[in-house]
Amino acid sequence: MKLYRTTNGTYVEQGGTYYSVAGNSWDALVTQDNLHAFLQSVVANGEAAADFAAAQILAPIGTQEVWAAGVTYYRSRSARMEESKSAGGGDFYDRVYSAERPELFFKSTASRVAGPSSQVRIRSDAKWNVPEPELTLLINQRGHIIGYTVGNDMSSRDIEGENPLYLPQAKVYDRSCALGPCILVTPEPLPTTTPIRLEILRQGAAAFSAETTLAELKRTPVSLVEYLFRDNSFPAGAFLMTGTGIVPPDSFTLASGDRIRITIDPIGTLENEVVQGN
Repeated sequence: MKLYRTTNGTYVEQGGTYYSVAGNSWDALVTQDNLHAFLQSVVANGEAAADFAAAQILAPIGTQEVWAAGVTYYRSRSARMEESKSAGGGDFYDRVYSAERPELFFKSTASRVAGPSSQVRIRSDAKWNVPEPELTLLINQRGHIIGYTVGNDMSSRDIEGENPLYLPQAKVYDRSCALGPCILVTPEPLPTTTPIRLEILRQGAAAFSAETTLAELKRTPVSLVEYLFRDNSFPAGAFLMTGTGIVPPDSFTLASGDRIRITIDPIGTLENEVVQGN
């Protein structure tokens, strides 16, 4: 089942039919004791909604924080080592890739998150910017993975490469994070064969495209969540981006007007336009 947050309220979709989910705020909904079972009851007892098509789809987030895991794919490890070698940080990324403890960092508040068909930003003081397509977990307040969405962890590679301690500035700014288009609510983990595809369009033509699968993810989502919840509490749940296995070549940087499409089957496609920060 897919859960959508829209300008007309919340909807659950199953088999191509949409049902309105009434009477719950987003936070109250995702902190249900059993969200999957609750949505099954909505579908079983509800009537098909006719107004979903007229609604604007919003980012599927309430007051949840967004966190991110870094260097969880070998491709990301190699890219981070290369971009930071002149600053002496290359060894850090090699070591964290093989360490037991993952790299986890705060990514975004809800107010900074872009939804589907809205704009993501590149920093005004950065010259080398890329999207990072990531499977993103929705975790409830008890630390259980209850759903999945598509995430874009926008990153300023030149800022992070200058000094690894600049990572918060490279990663955390207005519209540096996008989520959507929905939450795939399922009690089953996604198979490792699940593909993640990135396409960047420039003036209508493909400027870059690549694909990976969850089989390349070194750490399991469950282990990442376990570390995130160590000595940390999330009363309304949290989102966790699981890292990227797709990094454009060093010669590529995003430009204003580019369109980023990230597809994760069976969740859907998250598409955003790029704008330059002021």
